[in-house]
Amino acid sequence: MKKDEEADIVFVASGVEPNLETLAAISIIHEHFPKLKIKYVNVVDLLKLRSPEIDPRGLSDEEFDKVFTKDKLIVFAFHGFEGLIRDIFFTRTNRNLIIHGYRENGDITTSFDIRQLSQMDRFHIAKDAIAKLHGNKSQDFLDLMDKKIEEHNKYIHEFGYDMPEIVEW
Repeated sequence: MKKDEEADIVFVASGVEPNLETLAAISIIHEHFPKLKIKYVNVVDLLKLRSPEIDPRGLSDEEFDKVFTKDKLIVFAFHGFEGLIRDIFFTRTNRNLIIHGYRENGDITTSFDIRQLSQMDRFHIAKDAIAKLHGNKSQDFLDLMDKKIEEHNKYIHEFGYDMPEIVEW
């Protein structure tokens, strides 16, 4: 994507694991949809996303729209409760948002499996983004992501650790 072009979709991540999974999801999507214009945002200070009316460090509406667009799909991966991100975007122009965050699911298992149980893994992130952008026109891709999730579940239960394609990414 060129600097002056507008993205088709904006991926946002805050936290180590969310960044890893979001970048992996972008890689998967780019492999299957190479013409899709993707913007990636790494949020280091979550409070900067708040309105300046709430936090003086916050981005103005104009600055916020410049980063997140006024209407493009935003897929936000966050290692915290999803409601916090919903609250931040509630008063903003663009609320075309999918959030992947902490859900109280899981047990003692691998780190990737915990992310998968919370649907904050590369396969769920990629699947939700493409489903929202293209709907049933991308059913083959959606089925592939479901297959990868199923493969992971079988592998983790059989061997007790993550698949090599996850660990070595």
